[in-house]
Amino acid sequence: MVRPAAKREAVACLRDKFQMSERRACSVIGADRKSIRYRSKRPAETELRERLRSVANERRRFGYRRLFIMLRREGEPSGINRIYRLYREEGLGVRKRKGRKRAIGVRAPLLVEARPNARWSLDFVHDDLPLKFHPAVFRVSGSCMPGWAVRATGRNAEPSAGAAWSPVAVSLAAKAAGVW
Repeated sequence: MVRPAAKREAVACLRDKFQMSERRACSVIGADRKSIRYRSKRPAETELRERLRSVANERRRFGYRRLFIMLRREGEPSGINRIYRLYREEGLGVRKRKGRKRAIGVRAPLLVEARPNARWSLDFVHDDLPLKFHPAVFRVSGSCMPGWAVRATGRNAEPSAGAAWSPVAVSLAAKAAGVW
């Protein structure tokens, strides 16, 4: 359903661009001529709009119902339907409160290092390719020894090309691949 204000704009556009008469433009659009000629007699309500906007800016979490109660306490005789209409026309709305970020789970403490200045990192990457086997890469690296990489394809675990392999890394990769 098209509102009368939109129909008025459409009739005015037809009259300007196509030099149509008002009667013909109304028949094309399907609007009643009285609704096109109608001019509102409602007062401007600028003071109430300003007061509503200022109270809404003071109390950002209040909706139109609570603002209505506050304005009623100040002596405003307007009803809730008018306040709701002005609230919508002014584009007011309750601002959503952003959720507080919470830590999920319990943080695990850092492991005690085997030697001074030794840091370890583990990385496991799995890719599901449209093949019969599923390649997985397991990398163990530390500051006190070079990085070791093991490629586990399906149930097999073998060192990747060009990387030194270690029994520890192979056993960890084999456990990850389900061999042991």
